[in-house]
Amino acid sequence: MTATMTDDLVARRRAVEALRSGVPSWDAVAVLGSGQPAAEDRFSTLLEGMSEPGGHRAQPSGLLLGGGFGAGKSHLLTHLSHLAMSSGFVVSTVVISKETPLHDPVKTFRAAIGGALDPVRAHGVLAGSAGSLDPDTQRYAELSRWVNSPASGLDERFAATLLCHERLRGGQVPGSDETIDALVRFWGGEPLRMADLRRALKSVGAAGLYSFTSITARELARQRFRFAARLLRAAGHAGWVILFDEVELIGRYSVLQRGRSYAELARWLDGEAADPGAPLAAVLAMTDDFEAAVLTGKDDAAQIPAKLRAKQASGWDETAAFAEAGMRHIEHDMLLLEPPDAEELDRAYAALKQLHADAFGWSPPDVDGLERLGATRMRQYVRAWINEWDLIRLDPEFRPESVAADVASDYREDDTLDGGSGAGPERLSDSRSPDAAPDEPQAG
Repeated sequence: MTATMTDDLVARRRAVEALRSGVPSWDAVAVLGSGQPAAEDRFSTLLEGMSEPGGHRAQPSGLLLGGGFGAGKSHLLTHLSHLAMSSGFVVSTVVISKETPLHDPVKTFRAAIGGALDPVRAHGVLAGSAGSLDPDTQRYAELSRWVNSPASGLDERFAATLLCHERLRGGQVPGSDETIDALVRFWGGEPLRMADLRRALKSVGAAGLYSFTSITARELARQRFRFAARLLRAAGHAGWVILFDEVELIGRYSVLQRGRSYAELARWLDGEAADPGAPLAAVLAMTDDFEAAVLTGKDDAAQIPAKLRAKQASGWDETAAFAEAGMRHIEHDMLLLEPPDAEELDRAYAALKQLHADAFGWSPPDVDGLERLGATRMRQYVRAWINEWDLIRLDPEFRPESVAADVASDYREDDTLDGGSGAGPERLSDSRSPDAAPDEPQAG
C-alpha cells in the first residue's frame, strides 16, 4: 500500500471516528459539507465586506447562529473556517469556557491569537505575519497610516511598537532581536514594560515622540483585536475571522458577568462604529432556546440593564447599553440552523455509507437508523447510521435498533464558570469601572 493510499485510509477512518463521537473534525466536515446554505450565504457576504483593503462595509460585522444541541453548530463553524481560509483569511475558533469567558476580552484575545490558523501555519500566525511585514508595500503603508491616525482610537503604544519593530528589524542595533520578540509578544497579548518601550524608542531616535496614558487591560485587548487584524492584512492575509462556539455558557454566569457578556456579544456583532473598515469579523453560535430559558426565564432582559445602571459609576451605563444591544441581537437577529430535509438526509446517508465502505474495505448494507422526525438532530442521524454499520460489520447477523434521547440545556448559575477577573498588569486598579479590577497594577 502506497503512502498516499495509507494517508487516505487514515483520513477516512479519522473522519468516521469523529462523526461517531460527534466531533466536527476537518475530515468529517469535508465529507458532509454544511447543509446550511442560508448561513453560508450570510457568511460569504460577511467575508466579501472585508475583501478590499481600506474598504468600508455596512454593519453588522458579525453573525449569530442558533441551533439545538446536536443540530450541527460546531460542524457548521468548522465548515465556515474552511471557507474563510480558502478565501485567504486567518481563522480562530474560541470555545467559550471557564478559561475563555466571553465577558473577558483579555482571555478571548489570547485564545484567539494563540489558536489562529492560516493555510500555511498551524501555530505562530501573528509572529510569522509580523516577520513578513514589508515597509515598502502599500498594505504596510495603510497599516502605518491607520495606526498613527487619531481617528483609529488606538492607544499610542501600538504606533510606538510598530515604529520600533520597523526600524529595529535587521539586527542593526545590539539586542534588537530580543526587543523585536518583546514587541510581537505585546501585540499577542503579553505585557510590555514601559521602561523597555521607552528604551527601544530612544534606540531608534524617537524618544519623547509618544505620550502614554493608563489604559485598562480590557480596552487594550479590544484594541489588540483590531490592530492584529490589520497587521495580518498588511502581511498579505485577507483579514481575521473569529468563530465563537458554545456561547450559551454565558447563561450560567453570575448576573454581572452575564451583563458583561451580552455587552461583548454586541461589540462583536456590531463592530467598532469608528472603524468600519476593520478586516475583522466574528461568528457566534449558541443554543436556540437561550432567549426563552435565560432572557425570559431569568428575566435578564429587564433585570440586567437596571442592575448595571444601579452601580452609578463610570462605564456602567455604557456597559448596560451594550448589554441591551446584545440581548436584542439574541431576540431578533439569531439565524437559526435549518433542520435537515429528506434530500439532505439522503445525501448525507449516501456520503457516509461510501465513507464507511472506503474506511473499512467492505460493502455496508442499508440500515434503518432513526425515524425521520422533525425534532431529530443531524448528529443523532449520523451517529445512529455509523453505530449500526459498526455493529453489523462486527456481526453480520445482528440487526441493531437505534433510539435517540434529547439532552436538555443546563442554564443553572455557576459562579466558578465566570472565569475570574482575567486582569493583567495593564488593567487599572479602579474597581468601580466595569473594565477595572481591584488590586491590579496599571501599565505605564
